[in-house]
Amino acid sequence: MPDGSIEPIAEAHLAAVLALNVAHELETSPLGLPELRRLIGEAFYARGIGGGGDAFLIAFDQNADYRSPNFLWFRERFPRFVYIDRVITAGAARGRGYGRRLYEDLFAEASRLGHERVVCEVNIDPPNPASDAFHAALGFAEVGRAAIHGGKKTVRYFERRLARAG
Repeated sequence: MPDGSIEPIAEAHLAAVLALNVAHELETSPLGLPELRRLIGEAFYARGIGGGGDAFLIAFDQNADYRSPNFLWFRERFPRFVYIDRVITAGAARGRGYGRRLYEDLFAEASRLGHERVVCEVNIDPPNPASDAFHAALGFAEVGRAAIHGGKKTVRYFERRLARAG
């Protein structure tokens, strides 16, 4: 979509989403087509801009059948949450506010459905200072840290409290 509208990730968008994910596997994780379909089917929120080729965000609520160590960290600590699993903006689309728009859309949807917190993790090692700054600007606060994948990654866990709709 050239107009930058946010839309649900559909079957027609999967190739673009996969290509964007491959370009950012270090920050996220590898993902194949069957797993992407499963994630979208399980997702609380799976939306993109530009058919997912400019930017996309996939998030789960606490009831998802998902085994990521980061997701499970939050599940052990919070009875209810929305977990941002992956959000990526293409290099050519950066600076257009797409990431912020996707987050704000997610916050509105989560709040509308009665959630009080949105959570995520950001790499400490390998470092991701741009993501740290982005999340700080959106009001996320650190709630923990962990070494994962046998110590290959260290992450900082963040939470953004939401105002309840109503």
